[in-house]
Amino acid sequence: MIRVLVVEDQRALADALAIAIGAQPDLDCGDAVGSVDEALREAARRPPSVVLMDIHLPGTDGIEGTRLLKAAHPSARVVVLTADATPDQLTRAVAAGASAFLAKHSAFADILTAIRTTATGKLLVEESTLTARLPQRQRNGCGLTRREHEVLALLAQGHGLKAIADRLVLSRHTVRGHVKSVLVKLGAHSQLEAVVTATRLGILPRQIT
Repeated sequence: MIRVLVVEDQRALADALAIAIGAQPDLDCGDAVGSVDEALREAARRPPSVVLMDIHLPGTDGIEGTRLLKAAHPSARVVVLTADATPDQLTRAVAAGASAFLAKHSAFADILTAIRTTATGKLLVEESTLTARLPQRQRNGCGLTRREHEVLALLAQGHGLKAIADRLVLSRHTVRGHVKSVLVKLGAHSQLEAVVTATRLGILPRQIT
């Protein structure tokens, strides 16, 4: 069972999500909470597998809440829900340990996909959360090679170095070099930040699953 914690201050939405998620045979969702403080208390009582975390919360925001939850429960995956994400918010959320970004108006089926996808350790970014776009010339200016594109796409699918090496018939040392090059060219400090940046630039497709 995937244990889910919903952190959303709009009570009607929070309750609806908790009930609908809890009705899934493979998901376990208790009562939703409306603040980071409540989330930390609930997580201490019932450690979650996946947390649906709204960015805009009373008191401590969802990005800082992500950092606090990850510090207390490193294995938990956090899906950040947002109606108006900015590049700065996404960068901060990545640094805090978020595993996915999803628009609050997403279809329920997409929310279920995000929960199940991130629970397996994969990354997920929905393009509608990436409100800032760069000019076409900048999108084309990253200079990724064909092989780096392939490595980036496999990273976005949640594959580790060994799996990528096996898939592309390369050594792990070579793959590690490609990953470092991708991070440098995209100005990213982690795999997820690279995925977010690449999606915003149009290098990766709309949704990574």
